[in-house]
Amino acid sequence: VHDIPAGECWSVDCIEEVKMQAAKYNFNIDVVESVNVHEDIKLGLPSRKKYIENYKNTLKNLGRAGVKVVCYNFMPVFDWTRTDLYKPQSDGSTALFYEKAKVDNINPVKFLEQMSKQEGLLTMPGWEPERLSKIKELFEAYKEIKEGELWENLKYFLQEIIPVAQENGIKMAIHPDDPPWSIFGLPRIITCRDNIKKFLSLVDNPSNGLTLCSGSLGSCTKNDIVAMVREFGGKIYFAHIRNIRHFKNGDFTETSHKTSDGSLDITEIVKAYHDIGYKYYVRPDHGRHIWDEKCRPGYGLYDRSLGIMYIFGLWDAFEKISASKRGQYGVE
Repeated sequence: VHDIPAGECWSVDCIEEVKMQAAKYNFNIDVVESVNVHEDIKLGLPSRKKYIENYKNTLKNLGRAGVKVVCYNFMPVFDWTRTDLYKPQSDGSTALFYEKAKVDNINPVKFLEQMSKQEGLLTMPGWEPERLSKIKELFEAYKEIKEGELWENLKYFLQEIIPVAQENGIKMAIHPDDPPWSIFGLPRIITCRDNIKKFLSLVDNPSNGLTLCSGSLGSCTKNDIVAMVREFGGKIYFAHIRNIRHFKNGDFTETSHKTSDGSLDITEIVKAYHDIGYKYYVRPDHGRHIWDEKCRPGYGLYDRSLGIMYIFGLWDAFEKISASKRGQYGVE
């Protein structure tokens, strides 16, 4: 229900409408991505109390509808950042692309003006026109907010909403920052293994968990996604599995899900989930735009369908290997 502005309560009626739409195709709404967090909450303004109450009521309404996991993020201003929405790839497809020098050397308002000219941007979550219309005011507001303040504001938010989530049978799953480093001087904190560990310690509650996005965290070459899956697996309530390709100059592009097409070892990532007995939710996340499909940037249906089957294929292979090993040692 991205037509509802961040900070407003999602009504029972609008949630039920989406639930019925999904049910027509034999789908459910176990997972919601995303219930966006209002900027006043991230900034720690007095008005955050009103928006947190709205968030709590949204969680209550989602719980009534049977939702089990809610994905959200705590990124200031921009939910995610790319410089090209349809970058041509060597295989003839196009994909989301990040050019480091362009982001490092441009004023954010000028950057926004350039990006707004690209078809499809303003249909993307995190780039809504009403949010972007206030871009100058937001950057002014964040001038005094450093990482320490953002951590405190996140802790306050969690202390308020996690008990409500638990009471309503919902696991909260924070999405890492994308990309996982500061852009335009804005603080970013869900960026690496140590910060994820710190995040989980802010509120020690079964409903406080992660959306582990291999593509977001994997944008930083220092992040070991396989190790994170094995360490935090019990708190990963939503797994985003996708691949990217790094370039030496700091650029990266999104690719197909195949290990051989990118810089991330998707095979080992899926194996790690299999090894820990992962039992929560997975999606193939972003995909290329292939076969002349007209789609939202990064959300090609065709390539994400291929991604689903690639992940299924890997999982089936590891199931077969496990069964073979059990038979070899006489374990039934």
